[in-house]
Amino acid sequence: MEQESRLAGMQRPGGRTARVREAVLAATQDELVERGFHGLAMDQVAARAGVGKTTVYRRWGSPSGLVADLMTELAEQSSPHADTGSVEADLRANAASVLGAVTDRRLGATFQAVIAAATCDEEAAAALRAFYGRRVAEWARAVERAVERGELPEGTDAAEVVRAVSAPLYYRLLVTKEPVDENVAVRSALQALAAARAGAFVRAVPPPVAPSGEGERSRSGRAQNVTTADQGSEMRG
Repeated sequence: MEQESRLAGMQRPGGRTARVREAVLAATQDELVERGFHGLAMDQVAARAGVGKTTVYRRWGSPSGLVADLMTELAEQSSPHADTGSVEADLRANAASVLGAVTDRRLGATFQAVIAAATCDEEAAAALRAFYGRRVAEWARAVERAVERGELPEGTDAAEVVRAVSAPLYYRLLVTKEPVDENVAVRSALQALAAARAGAFVRAVPPPVAPSGEGERSRSGRAQNVTTADQGSEMRG
């Protein structure tokens, strides 16, 4: 999930509409970093971006709308998955990408603000799910290729492997507030890899579905067996 830590540094093609969006999203990120989600004010974002308040209200509607668009932009800026030809190297690259994002002063603060917002705002939560859904799907392709190469078992849930790489980093960042560094990132990648090689992420195979009518016949047979057993017991009595 490597991105530029500041949106305003990116030049995107387009006319005035694209420039307004870029300025507003950069201002939104600034405000999130400095004030958090609950301090995010539409008027302040408009002033910081140098655009009219009516433009911001008309296009984004609410602070949650600003956050949702910001997360979309961050997802679009994210680096593609690694493709080194080695699943270990790819997972290490994924862990390094997550580490770079969460420890970046601006980007890490942005994620923490949005994650906090997601606990009490459904639109922010939806934006966060969409962001991570896109990033997990992107990196899952590296795991799928590893399965094709025979490095991981058939049936491995690629998305779950990717989630397992980043989960320890986010746990330390958000729950225990422990420091995260390169050693933690490498260990997370290697632990996820060991579990994947052992088959921990292989999807469970559902039981076969009985043909239509077979289940009913089976239940009828069991009922008949019970009735016969009861009759035999009565005769013996």
